Amino acid sequence: MTAFALTDEQKEFRSVIRSFARDRIAPHAAAADETASFPWESFRACVEMGLTGIAIPEEYGGSGADHVTQAIMIEEIAAACASTSLTLLISKLGMTPVIYWGSKELKARYLPRIADGTAQASYCLSEPDAGSDVAALSTRAVRDGNSYIITGTKYWITNAGISDTYTVFAKTDVAAGHRGITAFVVEAESGVKVAKLEKKLGVRGSPTGEVIFDEVRVPVENRIGEEGQGFYIAMGTLDRSRPMIGAQAVGIASGALAYAVDYTKERRQFGRPLTDNQGLQFMIADMGTRLEAARRLVYSACALVDADPDRELTKLGAMAKLFASDTAMQVTVDSLQLLGGYGYTKDFPLERMMRDAKITQIYEGTNQIQRIVIGRQLTGGK
Repeated sequence: MTAFALTDEQKEFRSVIRSFARDRIAPHAAAADETASFPWESFRACVEMGLTGIAIPEEYGGSGADHVTQAIMIEEIAAACASTSLTLLISKLGMTPVIYWGSKELKARYLPRIADGTAQASYCLSEPDAGSDVAALSTRAVRDGNSYIITGTKYWITNAGISDTYTVFAKTDVAAGHRGITAFVVEAESGVKVAKLEKKLGVRGSPTGEVIFDEVRVPVENRIGEEGQGFYIAMGTLDRSRPMIGAQAVGIASGALAYAVDYTKERRQFGRPLTDNQGLQFMIADMGTRLEAARRLVYSACALVDADPDRELTKLGAMAKLFASDTAMQVTVDSLQLLGGYGYTKDFPLERMMRDAKITQIYEGTNQIQRIVIGRQLTGGK
């Protein structure tokens, strides 16, 4: 594989988004975390910049950016505020099944609203007894004339209560196992209920909740693909989205390291800057090296989504998510350590970044699941 290099346009885009995130996103990050409230001001700023449409095809009102450019955006936003980056990630996740497998009518009805920021989307796959084991989900969708009636409960749903649409995976044929799963777009106003919101360790500005579908009626036209394609759609979606979680992890780690390096350059002990301490230089060198390796792996996986998603995306996407999230956890912990006691206080952003980093090792498949996926891909196992 040749060395990956950004284009001049991508480098310029990074510079613009970095300045935007510093000026319009970062000032609200601490408040969103402290109050556990949706970062509306930051979200509206993203809408003004056209960032909600960056992943949406041009024919549906978006900019149709390549996945590396999308990763750059997520990385820079996450460096300022992980919760805000998640508001962009989750609508993309919710609409990925529509973009790749939805009918033209579905695309025309929902994608323009996501692109212009007038609507947001969620992805409803996990259940109380079906997290990593997707085939074990119990939500049912029963055909009734020109509609389906969906009944079930989904857990750990990002953007619960905020989203206007929910992409739901349900069993249309219980006896068929994972081959009996079908995907649907369900509008919030059709009777979707949010039972509770979780009190979380990190990304507290992004609500996560339990979503209930109690005989919610959905028109046949809202089915994504054919009956029985849901498992394939769900796995294909995660293959494409895991590199973006890697980008979020890289962003969180990048923000933490940049803050810690600035601090150590200014902080003086024993009459000299902390950066004169070789032991701290070694810590920073290791963090920077792991971070750059994670970034390159993420970009390679993102480039594969555009170039040849059927070739090795499952493996490389899992690797990118695994390595980047583990890197984010280590880098944020070590960056906090560089601040000493100050890092442990809420007066500084490192403790928030460390808490935010943890979720990247968990959602869209825990890193233990990623290792299973990678191992099977490498060995040809089942």
